[in-house]
Amino acid sequence: MTEPWTPGTPQVLTLPSGRSIRGRGLRYELPEGQTPTFAVHLTGRRPPEPPWESRWISWRDFWLPADPAEAIRTLRIAYDRAAGERVEVCCGGGVGRTGTALSAMCVFEGMNPREAVTWVRQNYHPRAVEVPWQRRFVRLVFAAGPAGSPRP
Repeated sequence: MTEPWTPGTPQVLTLPSGRSIRGRGLRYELPEGQTPTFAVHLTGRRPPEPPWESRWISWRDFWLPADPAEAIRTLRIAYDRAAGERVEVCCGGGVGRTGTALSAMCVFEGMNPREAVTWVRQNYHPRAVEVPWQRRFVRLVFAAGPAGSPRP
């Protein structure tokens, strides 16, 4: 286990459970200060490897993950690791796909999809989860249930 994000670190969102996750846009400079220990990149093309552990979800701008089931599994890993590590999720601009991923993590917290999107928009970015099919993906995460398989 590593040291978690320092409170007040820019772009770090603290979920109701206390897990802290940084959301950011890859087209912008890396914020000063602590670096992540684990990152999930949500991009259409594989990005350059950062100097910390990372995973890539193939996810084009304004669309959905190429493999939704794998995306849910990867986001669940990031969520679980955020309990004791510095986790970051990022896309090109840090709004739509990143907001959708953060909303999925709120579903892992027990929120329903509508609550999750509203909470992320209030606490992270007002335009998070930019298109209707991204909201649909958050509903898919909810339907997958806690273990990532469909609810009965």
